[in-house]
Amino acid sequence: MAGDQFRVLVKGIDIFKPQTGEVVSNETDSIACWFIDTDYNEESFFVRHAYFLGAKDPYDGLRKSLKAEINQEAWDSLNSDTSRPFAKPESGRIAVKVINHLGDEVMKVYRL
Repeated sequence: MAGDQFRVLVKGIDIFKPQTGEVVSNETDSIACWFIDTDYNEESFFVRHAYFLGAKDPYDGLRKSLKAEINQEAWDSLNSDTSRPFAKPESGRIAVKVINHLGDEVMKVYRL
C-alpha cells in the first residue's frame, strides 16, 4: 500500500496433518476467523484486527454470540479476506493468526 499504510490479504490456510504427514491447503471458505497483531512484539499476540469468513454464515454465529444485531457497514469491514489499512508498526513486525472451523490455528510473523 502507499506510504506507511499496509493491508493484509488472506488467501487460505495450510494445515499439517500428522496422521498422514501431509500439508493440506484450503481456500478462505474454510477459515472461521483471522486476526492481525499490527505491532507484534514477539512475546504475545494482541488482537488489533479481527475478521470472520467461512462457508457457513459467520454473521449469524457472531450475532447469536453477541446477542445483538451488528451494523451492516461494520459487518462488511469484518467479513473480509482483506484487512482494513493500518500504519507501519513501530516494532517492524506484524503477526497474522488464522483459525479454521475445526479449531486448527496457524500464525505467521512478517517484517514490514
